[in-house]
Amino acid sequence: MRVDNDYIDYESYVPERITALRIKKDVAARAMSLAIGQSRGYVAQIERKKALPSMVAFFDICEFFHITPKEFFDDELQFPAIYEELCKNLKRLDDEQLTNINNVVKNILKK
Repeated sequence: MRVDNDYIDYESYVPERITALRIKKDVAARAMSLAIGQSRGYVAQIERKKALPSMVAFFDICEFFHITPKEFFDDELQFPAIYEELCKNLKRLDDEQLTNINNVVKNILKK
């Protein structure tokens, strides 16, 4: 996120984040525009920084990427959909299973 003395440049951040998520999902801007119920050039306009999405459109964009608004603004989270699914699954585990998973993750991170 572009931050300068606690200021976030949303006019740059939002289009750049949408572009990054769209490319990661490997979908064309036109296809995404139509999928969220907008005109075919809608996402391209946002990505070219000619417009920002309305709140309703922003929620549609988040839904399209299967992420929450919080995850949208967490640009350090590289795979938000996988993270969301993992968190849901972790909630279903008991203490012993969680400990085992945590140990596996720790071992992977050591490598």
